[in-house]
Amino acid sequence: MRKPTHPEKLYLDFDSFFASAEQQLNPALQGRAVAVVPLDSPHTSVIAASRQAKPFGIKTGTSVREAREKCPDIVFIEARPDIYVKLHNRILETIERCVPIASVRSIDEVSCSLLASEAREAEALVARIKRALRDEIGPILTCSIGISVNELLAKIAAEMDKPDGFVLLDHADLPGRLFDLELRDLPGISKGMEARLGEAGVTDIKGLWDLAPKHARAIWNSVEGERFVSALHGYAVEKPETVKRMFGHGRNLPPDWRAPEKVLQCARLLTLSAARRLRRSHFRAGAMSYTIGVRRDSRVTLEGQFRPARDDHTFLNCLNELHGKLLKSGEMRNISNVTVVLHDLSGEEEASRDLFDTGASMKQRGQWERVSDMLDKVRVRHGSKALNLGPVNGPGNYIGSKIAFGRIPEAEDF
Repeated sequence: MRKPTHPEKLYLDFDSFFASAEQQLNPALQGRAVAVVPLDSPHTSVIAASRQAKPFGIKTGTSVREAREKCPDIVFIEARPDIYVKLHNRILETIERCVPIASVRSIDEVSCSLLASEAREAEALVARIKRALRDEIGPILTCSIGISVNELLAKIAAEMDKPDGFVLLDHADLPGRLFDLELRDLPGISKGMEARLGEAGVTDIKGLWDLAPKHARAIWNSVEGERFVSALHGYAVEKPETVKRMFGHGRNLPPDWRAPEKVLQCARLLTLSAARRLRRSHFRAGAMSYTIGVRRDSRVTLEGQFRPARDDHTFLNCLNELHGKLLKSGEMRNISNVTVVLHDLSGEEEASRDLFDTGASMKQRGQWERVSDMLDKVRVRHGSKALNLGPVNGPGNYIGSKIAFGRIPEAEDF
């Protein structure tokens, strides 16, 4: 495994991105405690808190009621994913003028590859990036930057001096500068993984550093453990390309959207949004999962299967059947959220003919596929609510276009 001779990766992580974006776009919010929420409801939770809100203990996952109790003057802003995506694209253009972007990891995180000459002038490069962002985007939306020999260490470095900081980690800094961190400070070490490490006798960064790669593989029960420890030691470990396995959306439901007919209406909108993404990516799906969550933190999932399809009609018919089964089972009570996932993917042109597939059924599917394609084109040209199979309104705004980890909505999602 290769050990880089110089820092090869720059990782840029924006500070409180959604809340800072709202403050940047609205001067009246600057200097105030701001929390971004997924929908305008007293029963939802915070998805981003401004740096002025964080000292009150407000963070991602804090309920609106708790946030208001901790900070009576806090301002709640309903998320505007379309605005954030446009801002994200402007940010990428600005960064690209300073250094080429290797990977966009999320809406507020990017990874860049550095030449040896750029690594030697790391401080000047970082200053140039920050100055360009301040001039092009504004002074409120700041970022923290880490530079190191691989992406994992660069990401760790970016977290070490927030907000608006810069940390360079080279081989000479390892492992000493890592020992001030907790296990949970490292990306990829969740609460569950911390518990598994604890069971193996690893309770701090030194213990993790001392792990043999094969032992880490056993703890993770995956080659990812071996990759993680090798990267921590400064080896060049590249992330394998992610294989697309599903298209799905979920939604937390306010109290006035928890009746079974409202749940179905929301699920239909989520299904249609997932189907549009599936078609844009040139896939077909052979199965659908329909999940409802209830307030006692339990979930019920039903799955339906069908021949590989890409049309709204097939997916909505399956959803209606699954919803009917849930109604009959008596599970549609105290619902707090709903999720729809299209999976068992195949390429758009890979569908094989079923032995019992008649000419009539093939013709009908072709017609529904053309209808779905036509609806997609109308929505792109005339707006997201121009034409739909069924209701167009759901709980809150931006049904199916939520910004999730690892996925940034496209313009056609809105």
